Parts: sequence; C-alpha cells; structure tokens
Amino acid sequence: MRNKMGTEQKVAVITGASQGFGAGLVKAYRDRNYRVIAISRSIKPSKDSDVLTIAGDVADPKTADRIVQEGMARFGRIDTLINNAGIFIAKPLVDYTEEDYASVLATNLGGFFRITKRVAAEMLTQGSGHIVQITTSLIDHANSNVPSVLASMTKGGLNAATRSLAIEYAKKGSSGQRRCPRRYEDADARARKA
Repeated sequence: MRNKMGTEQKVAVITGASQGFGAGLVKAYRDRNYRVIAISRSIKPSKDSDVLTIAGDVADPKTADRIVQEGMARFGRIDTLINNAGIFIAKPLVDYTEEDYASVLATNLGGFFRITKRVAAEMLTQGSGHIVQITTSLIDHANSNVPSVLASMTKGGLNAATRSLAIEYAKKGSSGQRRCPRRYEDADARARKA
C-alpha cells in the first residue's frame, strides 16, 4: 500500500532511471505515491500509468525540453528533480581522451544545466520544488585505487552549483541538495589496510 502525501499526487523527475541507483529511486518514489518522469537513454516503457518514461540522452537539449513538455502535459506539475544521470570513467588523468572529456562534460554538466534550468522554471511558477544532485563521495574522499579526476571535477562543480541554487531559490519556495552515495567504501577500506 502506498503512502498518501497531501491532496495532490506529487511528481518527481529522475534522470539515469533505467538501472542501479536511478531504478531504485523510481521504485522508492512510487512507493511514496509520487508520479515519476523517468529518463534514460535505454529506458523501456512502463506498464505503470503513473510512470512516464522518456528515452533520451540528458546531454541533448531536446531531451530536457521533452521532460518538461511531456511531464507537464501528463501530470501537470513537477515537485522534485533528481539529477542522477552521470558518466564515471576511472582512469588516471594522463589516460583520458578528448572523447572521454567531452562525453563526461556533456552528460554530467550539460545534462544538469539543461534539465535543471527548465525544471526550475516550472518549480518557480508553482512556488515550490526540490532539486537534488547525486554526486560522488570521491569529491571529498579521493582514493588512489579509484582514479576519478573527471568525475571529481564535474560532480564537485555540481556540489558548488547546488549550494548556489539553494541560496538563490530559498526565498522562492525551492531548495537544492546534494547526495553522495558511498559506492567506494570497500575500496577505501582496502586502501587503509594496505
């Protein structure tokens, strides 16, 4: 049985929603009776009428437009944005290619910018909303076993941008938060033991 939240059913946008952490977020938000707009390059249509899936690349501006246009047409509101999509390539700095660099920046920063800008505009019109960035704990806890310069550079930038958004929109009814899942605890523990 799903929990009821207020008189209107809230809507969450979740990027990177087809697998792993993103798929878990879709399930968790549905379990809390949210409608969900789920985005991923490889996402399949959902049988759940309260889940709108949008197959697309967050780096593409047209995907950001579709998220807001189709989501608002179907559900009439957006209450939460979770920027979960991201590319992580574990390589030493000197081994990154220009293609690695372009791809990580396009998804991690470009996707954030385009989607957040469009969704924040809807939230400001509504007078409320929450924007959450899923980043990496490697920003604050670098690990020699997990080279992460591009992830740290882009996701670290998102941490700063999220703090700025929280201040910028606090008096307008919207908030920003960052979350850093500890995916590398095992590697950290191994490094300490070595």
